[in-house]
Amino acid sequence: MKPQSTAPDPFDMKFEADDDFAPTPDEGWHEAAFEGAPSALDTPPDSSLGDFDDLEIMPAMVEAPRPNPVHEIIAGAEAMLGETLVPRITIHAFLATPDVIEAAEAASKDRRMERVVTTIRPGGLPGALQAYQTQTTPSLIIVESLDSPGELLAGLDQLAEVCDPGTKVVVIGAANDIALYRELIRRGVSEYLVPPLNALQIVRSVSTLYSDPSAPFVGRQVAFCGAKGGSGSSTIAHNVAHSITERLQIGAVLVDLDLPFGTAGLDFNQDPLQGVADALSQPDRLDPVLMDRMMARCTERLSLFAAPATLDQDYEISNEAYDEVTNKIRGAAPFVILDLPHAWSAWKRKILLSSDDLVIVATPDLASLRNAKNMIDLVRRARPNDAPPRLVLNQVGLPGRPEIPVKDFGAALGITPAAVLPFDAKLFGQAANNGQMIAEIGPKSKAAEALDNLAQQIGRREPPAVQKASLISSFFKRK
Repeated sequence: MKPQSTAPDPFDMKFEADDDFAPTPDEGWHEAAFEGAPSALDTPPDSSLGDFDDLEIMPAMVEAPRPNPVHEIIAGAEAMLGETLVPRITIHAFLATPDVIEAAEAASKDRRMERVVTTIRPGGLPGALQAYQTQTTPSLIIVESLDSPGELLAGLDQLAEVCDPGTKVVVIGAANDIALYRELIRRGVSEYLVPPLNALQIVRSVSTLYSDPSAPFVGRQVAFCGAKGGSGSSTIAHNVAHSITERLQIGAVLVDLDLPFGTAGLDFNQDPLQGVADALSQPDRLDPVLMDRMMARCTERLSLFAAPATLDQDYEISNEAYDEVTNKIRGAAPFVILDLPHAWSAWKRKILLSSDDLVIVATPDLASLRNAKNMIDLVRRARPNDAPPRLVLNQVGLPGRPEIPVKDFGAALGITPAAVLPFDAKLFGQAANNGQMIAEIGPKSKAAEALDNLAQQIGRREPPAVQKASLISSFFKRK
């Protein structure tokens, strides 16, 4: 809602929510030039103001200003399930203010926009009008205008005359007026944004415009990586996958990508005839039927793509095969847990940077600290608009070993550990030797509690409430 003020609003054209803005013949749009606005924005002209209460495209419409730091809006900007890349389109942005130009430049470098060709130019709406007198329009035009609503509408009418069919338009304007917003949407503008803006808001707006409701389902990809060998990242990944499916009751697929030495089959007491190596050797043949045949069923909700864990062959697999197979597996379940080997490679780097969530498992020693810092710095540079990786400190409290304190370890990396697991050789050893999970061997242990908490952070939900039996039903059961 607009804050109340006694000062006159220079952008207020005295529009009312139920005003009729039907364009006259002289100012009508070329409808084909701005077709394709999302159905969620096709609000009838006589809708009440309450219909817009849930829209997030105009952050200034809320009563109190929202905080702008990137990490405070990560949860809202990312979907519950997997994120898909924006398709191969061309975007021309004609912007007027330095802050918006900076946000657009950051958005163009975002990992979700890697297939998009973006050109950013100064000049705002007048610059766009001048440019398209002599050139064709791209897939999407983003224009910023500091003009009054009347001047903005007049300028957009001129832009519509030179736009090619199929071009979408996003407008960034200074007027936070609901009636103006409705008029823009009615005239065919795909989106209207009001500063201040950040890169994620721009990325989400573009992604929403080109989302395909008929596109295949995409699960959320979570990659687990150890800061050094022996840190226990595979054990953590397997137990978190089990907790997501059993505690949160969400379907998941666990993929063991450590082909020669993977332990997922041992940890779940499974020995499938086929696994992820077969899929990687023939990625073009992998379809849902073949994928289901290759996966082992660990529980009702958890499937396993096991590694062969044999040295009888050399695994010369292309980076493209890893990319194709992991993308296909994302359609099999809401969560895909990737257990990555410690060895560094080009395909591993690509998976780390393209996953929706990244978990780095480290032990409290200097080598782990150095390696974890290198990985976190790499991810922060490549994914500036994403939340930082989650840090898990494992094997804390090993008797006789000098350790870096948990607080100092996190401070050196600029990250608060998402989970701290105590050293418990008996518990973890028994679980590994029995082919069971920590929650099955020691459900009340601190390690099991920490793993469940980590699963809730990754799954972004609380476990379903368990209905307690009434006193009366308990009495009859005892009888």
